Amino acid sequence: MIKITQEWDEILQEEFSSDSYLRLRGFLKAEYSSRTIYPSMYDIFNSMKLTPFGEIKAVILGQDPYHEKGQAMGLSFSVPKGVEKPPSLCNIFKELHDETGMEIPQSGDLTGWAKQGVLLLNTVLTVREHSANSHRNQGWEQFTDGIIKKISEKREGVVFLLWGGNARSKKPLIDCSKHLVLECAHPSPLSAYNGFFGCGHFIKANEYLIKHGKLPVDWSNL
Repeated sequence: MIKITQEWDEILQEEFSSDSYLRLRGFLKAEYSSRTIYPSMYDIFNSMKLTPFGEIKAVILGQDPYHEKGQAMGLSFSVPKGVEKPPSLCNIFKELHDETGMEIPQSGDLTGWAKQGVLLLNTVLTVREHSANSHRNQGWEQFTDGIIKKISEKREGVVFLLWGGNARSKKPLIDCSKHLVLECAHPSPLSAYNGFFGCGHFIKANEYLIKHGKLPVDWSNL
């Protein structure tokens, strides 16, 4: 499998050498050689390639990649330019507009957030075409739990945005005495009206970052 960057490879050395990850590598080799898997194997670690460990300001946790052609790009909730925005992303932009007055973007590409220090991390990093959650329980969860733990241990003043039950289940991995954890319902149309809309997370995240001497995220800079 492809490595990430020297910094991330050193941070995640323990995860990369674990039995769980070695089994996952074998599983992925078989999957990519026999099925249609998203994202491209070259994009699996895009979230970390675009957001250096030492520059992380916030973490937005997703579940697993989009599973239809052309959507997944290795960043949670993001789709490439020119691809129709999925419903959850439309709701994220709606909440941003309601909080900040930001004009709703035409593009669903969130690379601009990643380059500002927002780690757009899914808890599972690959998926079979047309089959959501098809790569659950193959080892990705242990790997991404390791990422969350390392951020919690080695960084300070990071904002974790946990939307929905899957993301909120990761709260025990985070030291809440040195980081801010913001929790609410998932932005999916099935749950957005149960607490995602009106959560104020984008404003709260920036208030926290400013309070801790960091530049806020320009959410309109995509």
